[in-house]
Amino acid sequence: MRTTGENSGSANRLPAVLIDFDDTAAEQNVAELLLKRFGDSTWPDVRLRFRAGEINLKEYQEITFRDILADQATMQDYVKSHANLRPYFKELRDYCQAHGIPMAIVSQGLDFYIQALLDGEGFHQIPVYSVNTRFTPRGITYEYRHTRPGQEARGNSKGLVVDRYRESGHYVFYVGDGISDFEAAGRTDVLFAHRTLAEECVRQGIPFQP
Repeated sequence: MRTTGENSGSANRLPAVLIDFDDTAAEQNVAELLLKRFGDSTWPDVRLRFRAGEINLKEYQEITFRDILADQATMQDYVKSHANLRPYFKELRDYCQAHGIPMAIVSQGLDFYIQALLDGEGFHQIPVYSVNTRFTPRGITYEYRHTRPGQEARGNSKGLVVDRYRESGHYVFYVGDGISDFEAAGRTDVLFAHRTLAEECVRQGIPFQP
């Protein structure tokens, strides 16, 4: 991980704060919250396949959300009434806003539930880098706008989003909790990690703030 040591040039770069969503910005894993309420009874089996490394996160999400019959509005209403953002999320947003610091959500989750929680708590203007979805009569369709060339099958790349912010001159603070954040962890300037991401960083010797 890049740090604030000599030659980092951090004093000349505007900070940017990038935050994972499920289990990080949100107190809950909102995707699993929806699957437990609306998902097919087989979704925990698919989760086991994902955790065993048999399928990637893109495949896991598309399979588990494939058979959900609830419409978009129903699921968004459920998110607004059963999920919440972490304490001090507002204070962080207000600080960034007051100091002209870009702040964004970077998630491999689905845009419709992320935006539902942000909108429900009054954060309409925070940029979101996530999987773009569309509800159709044949089910949910998915669009991945942040993939690395040649790696489209893996879905969106959080590391790519970090790279873009750094290439535009930002000093990036990244906050995450899971293995999906690990690619970004090694590319950011300052990492805040908890749960699985923190454990993996300890194993691989990547510095982080708890």
